[in-house]
Amino acid sequence: MIYLITFIAALVAFSISLICGGGAGLLLIPILGFALPVTQVPAALSVGTSISSITKIGLFYKSIRWSLVKHFLPTAIPGVFIGGYLLSHLDPVYIEFCMALFLVSNLPYVFKKPTETLNKTDKLTWSFPAVGFLAGLISGLTGAVGVLFNGVYLRYGLEKEEIVATRAANEIILHLIKLCLYAWLGLFTSKALLLGLTVALAAVISTFMMKTILPKITTKLFSKIGYGAMVVAGVLMLNSASIRIQEAHDPSINIMRMSKGFDAAFTWNDWLYTIEFKYEEGFEFEKLIPFTDLTPTRQAFVISQQADAHKTVIEKVYSLRKISYEAYYYNDQDSLIKKIKFN
Repeated sequence: MIYLITFIAALVAFSISLICGGGAGLLLIPILGFALPVTQVPAALSVGTSISSITKIGLFYKSIRWSLVKHFLPTAIPGVFIGGYLLSHLDPVYIEFCMALFLVSNLPYVFKKPTETLNKTDKLTWSFPAVGFLAGLISGLTGAVGVLFNGVYLRYGLEKEEIVATRAANEIILHLIKLCLYAWLGLFTSKALLLGLTVALAAVISTFMMKTILPKITTKLFSKIGYGAMVVAGVLMLNSASIRIQEAHDPSINIMRMSKGFDAAFTWNDWLYTIEFKYEEGFEFEKLIPFTDLTPTRQAFVISQQADAHKTVIEKVYSLRKISYEAYYYNDQDSLIKKIKFN
């Protein structure tokens, strides 16, 4: 059942990407995230998107802008290696969250009038190596870049077919490198491979549809739908990443109004962060710290004030004027006995 759902979702995603130059991979990240562990999603996506890129190159080979490819690949390849390495050390959900915020930020461009693009004869390719590195890095971490950099291609004055073909030429080498990296890192499972092949089948079908549909779409509409796809992908990714962050870390925010100001508490796992605003003193940022983080002199002072307290909690307080500390003493019923501020 999961393979049928993935195939239908992939066919819809790649069909949408027909008229906006990409974005299927980004749309599929949250969907595959429900079927696979987060670290295996890039591997499954890379199987599908690599076969999709090969098909696009075959159909649109004459439209490839090789001048951009030669500036893109030299920096994109090391970016992929770094991204693949980081994938085994970082939780990609945070990368996904940041990407989602960036994608959603493109909402104004959906309604904005098209701006003047660079002529094809302009040689402002100096910025493309940086684009290549970022694309490689993000692709290595998430398995997809999609329409993330479509705005750059549009800025260089590429036509619809040129964007599709040049992106495919830029990304095919990256996909092949990623497949090797993911296999070496042990991120390929039989389920990830089968889901990737399911995505690939949908990608090939939609790519052949693209050959007929793409010439009938105006460049203006292509641009608008491209930015729209970025926003939709961002919303889906933001929802997916937020759910996984909530499940993993149980963050919460509690804001209370006090007699002398406001108090906002933010929890993350077992950590508690507090921001206080007092009308007379301004903002204060408070963070729980271990007793051992105190200097020996401060430790001795806290112990001297402990008396019959069963538990002591230490907070480090940051204000605009100074850094201080607060010690909270609790009895065996977890009731606050007293609070002491010290420098």
